[in-house]
Amino acid sequence: MADSHQDVIDILIKDHREVERMFLELETLRGLSDDATRARRKDLVDQATIELVRHSVAEEAEVYPRVKERVSEQEAEHAKQEHAEAEQTMKRLESLQPDDPGFDQELATLMREIREHVAEEEGEMFPHMRAIFTPEELVEMGTQVDRVKRIAPTRPHPSAPDEPPGDKMLGPVAGLFDRLRDAVSHRGTTG
Repeated sequence: MADSHQDVIDILIKDHREVERMFLELETLRGLSDDATRARRKDLVDQATIELVRHSVAEEAEVYPRVKERVSEQEAEHAKQEHAEAEQTMKRLESLQPDDPGFDQELATLMREIREHVAEEEGEMFPHMRAIFTPEELVEMGTQVDRVKRIAPTRPHPSAPDEPPGDKMLGPVAGLFDRLRDAVSHRGTTG
């Protein structure tokens, strides 16, 4: 997790790089089908999903409302729509194993969705945020994002509310249950 003195953009970019690292490893393993490789691919998808869900929940709770209010309603709503699409893809991917017929296609879809989203955030939204928010506001948002990521769900919940008050009430509960399920199943724990 981030320390309380990092600004939100630095935290989010670090998350983007970590997920991209996982995607690159997944791409190097494509086409290999031994048991160890299949297990590693599934674990990497689980790890990426955990990171992406926590990241998305934190952005939707702490970043996008402020972007909507002070930067651009259109940018915030577009980013939320991209999250919703990726969450649907993650939900479909969650039930697949690496040797299932749709796994590689769903994984490729997720990678494309996330890479496009990252390019838009880093190329448009983040520069706009740096121009409008003070450094202190960006650090305060970073603190809030870090706090939300600690209690956020780790599995996709596409039908869960993503607007207040529902997201603030159900998110921590879903997060607790997800982390309990992850602990019992050891999901996303190797790497």
